[in-house]
Amino acid sequence: MRVRVEQTPLPGIGVRHDLVTSSGRTVGVVSHRNGRRDLVLYDVDDPDSCLASIPLTDGEAEALANVLGASLMLGQLAGLRQQAAGLLTEQIALPAGSPFVGRRLGDTRARTRTSASIVAVLRDREVIASPGPSFVFEANDVVVTVGTREGLDGVTAILAGDTDD
Repeated sequence: MRVRVEQTPLPGIGVRHDLVTSSGRTVGVVSHRNGRRDLVLYDVDDPDSCLASIPLTDGEAEALANVLGASLMLGQLAGLRQQAAGLLTEQIALPAGSPFVGRRLGDTRARTRTSASIVAVLRDREVIASPGPSFVFEANDVVVTVGTREGLDGVTAILAGDTDD
């Protein structure tokens, strides 16, 4: 299903972006020229009438975007898992004692060694999707991996430093 986002200039205020959900509800974000953002929910019966407006700080807006992005990405991975027999997703916590803390993802050679792919890293409230080989791990990162059970176990062992290779 294609999602439509409408942009409306608000002279003297900023810009409004609205999304109409499949259930007919309209939710929007008003971005003010001064940097303020408001999350708005419109009345179903009168789309020009605002039912609620929630001001968001930069941190709150970023956190909301990350929550939505992370849940969407993990939901898509779960759907992919159901479509492909034997393909699993797993979140692997990077222990503080891992030899890869402070090192690049490419140094793990995880995909080459296990055929499993690191598709994202969750760090604090941030989702880093599709990290490249130059991405540097930090202690307590959560590594989102896709592969077979054997491959995921292999990535877990690599990140823990439990391999000879």
